[in-house]
Amino acid sequence: MNTLCLQSFYPECLRITGVLETEKQITVQMKSLKHQQSCQKCGWEMSEYHGTYVRRVKDLPILGKNVTLEITAYEYNCKNESCTQKTFVDDYDHFLCKFSRMTTRCEEFIKILALTTSCEGASMICTKMGLKVSGDTIIRMLKKMMIDNPVPKCGDTIGIDDFAYRKSQTYCTVVCDWRTRKPITVLEGRDGESLRNWLQENKHVKKVTRDRAGAYAKAISEILPDAMQIADRFHLYQNLLSAVKEALKAELPNKIAIPNISPETIAGTEIEQESTYTDEEAEELKKNQGNKNIYR
Repeated sequence: MNTLCLQSFYPECLRITGVLETEKQITVQMKSLKHQQSCQKCGWEMSEYHGTYVRRVKDLPILGKNVTLEITAYEYNCKNESCTQKTFVDDYDHFLCKFSRMTTRCEEFIKILALTTSCEGASMICTKMGLKVSGDTIIRMLKKMMIDNPVPKCGDTIGIDDFAYRKSQTYCTVVCDWRTRKPITVLEGRDGESLRNWLQENKHVKKVTRDRAGAYAKAISEILPDAMQIADRFHLYQNLLSAVKEALKAELPNKIAIPNISPETIAGTEIEQESTYTDEEAEELKKNQGNKNIYR
């Protein structure tokens, strides 16, 4: 009979020494097998231990039970006299990062879930699965992810528009790349000052699609006087609709009188019209009119 080997789900440098299980919790006790570690500050590699400590981190849940890893890790002395960091600890690349309170795979799962749903929604789903994490913690994780990721480079054509964090109170400016259709950066405010600073570092831009905001037009004209400014499709439609409305107002009167015709007059008109037909045609029209009244 095949049994599941828990050790195969963890790196070789971590050995499982024990497993404690309760009704809602699984604690996996582990010991580090690493005998050397590079200083995260200067890069010197050390093999002499300074001491040990127990590091507790979260991992993905198992069958709805919260999983905690208790890792007995080593601490090293940095012998580089010019290095400001005197001691440092084990670092497990691609599994557990420095100062992290959960494994990398656990963080990736939470971030993907939050980007697909929402921070509060991801928190509720994780809690049901046995992984307790708050919405504020997920927000901090996403912010750190955005800071750590390199700033994407844009092409020579960009799109600019504003959006509201909170309507009529807090506005920001989003810059998108025309070719990839993806956001490049989000700037504070919509007064054009943050856009002016961003354009100073991206003077390779040659075409800008924007709305009719005067602040954006002024900032682009000051920093990139040779750049082509293009009105986006939505505002072109708005301009066309406004022009059509003004033309109709000029040609049509403000009030159009509608005559009040009684039903008897309309019925008399129909009889007069019918009288111009032959007897056979008039009989056919009466039959058709009767059928209409039935279906009504």
